[in-house]
Amino acid sequence: MSSNIKLPSDLLSVQWLYENKNAKNLIVLDGTINKVFNGSLKQIPKARLFDIKKKFSDVSNPFPSAFPALEQFEKEARILGINKNSAVVVYDDKGIYSSARVWWLFKAFGFSNVAVLNGGFPAWKKANYTTELMMHYSGKQGDFKAELQPNYMVFFSDIEKVVKNESHKIIDARAATRFNCEVPEPKAGLRMGTIPNSVNLPFTDLLKDGLLKPKKDLKLLFNRVVEQDDLIVFSCGSGLTACVLALGASLCSIDNISVYDGSWTEYGTLTSSAMQKPSTWTKDELLAYILMYVSNSNSNESVKETNYILTRVDANVFKRVSAQFENDSDYQIVQNIIKGVNKHDYYRNDLADLFADIKLMAFADGRYDTMEKMIYNNLKKILK
Repeated sequence: MSSNIKLPSDLLSVQWLYENKNAKNLIVLDGTINKVFNGSLKQIPKARLFDIKKKFSDVSNPFPSAFPALEQFEKEARILGINKNSAVVVYDDKGIYSSARVWWLFKAFGFSNVAVLNGGFPAWKKANYTTELMMHYSGKQGDFKAELQPNYMVFFSDIEKVVKNESHKIIDARAATRFNCEVPEPKAGLRMGTIPNSVNLPFTDLLKDGLLKPKKDLKLLFNRVVEQDDLIVFSCGSGLTACVLALGASLCSIDNISVYDGSWTEYGTLTSSAMQKPSTWTKDELLAYILMYVSNSNSNESVKETNYILTRVDANVFKRVSAQFENDSDYQIVQNIIKGVNKHDYYRNDLADLFADIKLMAFADGRYDTMEKMIYNNLKKILK
């Protein structure tokens, strides 16, 4: 057996792991999310399951995969036989997905000799390296010591300050369709939306064939969304794939980075009763706002018009938008509509659908009065 090793990078190839598999202090962790022991499942030889959901998360937190307490992380890491001088390589079954979260957790607790396996288990199998059936770790406990590093993880109170002060660049790792509110969130009951002032860089843009792209390509991607001295917060759906962005940024020597632990799941839930700036409204929120504008043009939104709006948007969206609409002046309403339409990059077909919705709503009560026609024509002029 060889001597102890120091990992050369935050990202390692399967060839490197194969060639160094007998290193004395090497520990391989399977960080696949939601993985359970099964007699037919395979793993990299001697891998130990890092159970993000049950062992390395605050299970009392209502949001998924929440950041664990220092004592919990230290205890569970020791149970897995991890020592102060261990060299930890983590992989997952998807390539690079939840393994980056494991890597970032170790970093957040002051442990730097940790790396992600590029391409994960699929790349290991593709290289025809040996696998074995999953097995529980039953060796002796380690002497791992956790030391919390400030600002590696930020939480809801932190993100509120970031949003208010616009002090950081918030980069969202979700798919563009989710970020742009074109598809529902996968978590049942979670509203669509984005954190105010955030920009989108899907984590999948950093990957090709399950592998992280070369550093030169990663730098090009980050250069599109951040400036050299930006303070950065990475976000996603629930704090997993934001860590893929953190990994890519770290490899590009981008400093001043942190991960928003609760991400959109937390933010979208805790702010569900409030509207944000027009530049971050969802398309449903914008549609409801515009329809309310036309409907209220004669100071009398009819029951039928209200019912029509409720066929087009969720009741919670309607309630949220109504509260905002009632507080806005006529000037603010028009400016908000312009900003919202520009944010969503409406094109000719989109605008045609929007104006068709307006007419259907206006006719819902059987009349299309002079004020509604005037507002309709004004909207067509300013939104061309």
